[in-house]
Amino acid sequence: MQEKQTSTKVITGLVRFSYLQVFTPKTINNQGDPKYSVSLIIPKSDKATIRAIKQAIKLAADEGLQSKFGGKIPAGLKTPLRDGDVDRPEDEAYANSMFINCSSPAKNKPGVIDKNLKPILDESEVYSGAYGRASVTFFPYNAGGNKGIGAGLNHLQKLKDGEQLGSVTSAEEDFKDIDLAEELLDDDEDY
Repeated sequence: MQEKQTSTKVITGLVRFSYLQVFTPKTINNQGDPKYSVSLIIPKSDKATIRAIKQAIKLAADEGLQSKFGGKIPAGLKTPLRDGDVDRPEDEAYANSMFINCSSPAKNKPGVIDKNLKPILDESEVYSGAYGRASVTFFPYNAGGNKGIGAGLNHLQKLKDGEQLGSVTSAEEDFKDIDLAEELLDDDEDY
């Protein structure tokens, strides 16, 4: 029998990191305060993580019932758990997956560790496309007329490498097809 969840904190199963920004906080479109953030891609087959997230969202909504929602859960309450097949059908990385976007303010830098629980200091080791686990806390909010449940990023644990997401290429890939001899012959031209 499954134990009843009593916390809004969830430690995920194996997820894929996307839009990873966990070493330097950034603003979104140069607006608002800088934040650390990541999109966690959760395979739909990971029913335990999805169930735990749904339960944590429900608990966060119950916590905010009086303090944020005036005693009544609003119709159309915004929640962070989204379906990749519906919300990002053009992005292959999100196929057959659920996802949550989570963040933390600049003053709360997330811990980033490896599978041996050692801090990762080399930023190139953790990237969009890598796989790992996340510690996320769900919370109610009521800000600027928007009411919902947010996902606060606590920490990440990288467990394995994956194909890098996005249009990032290596220097070798960018310059491999250029004929260096031809470029050097053109060196005499005035610019």
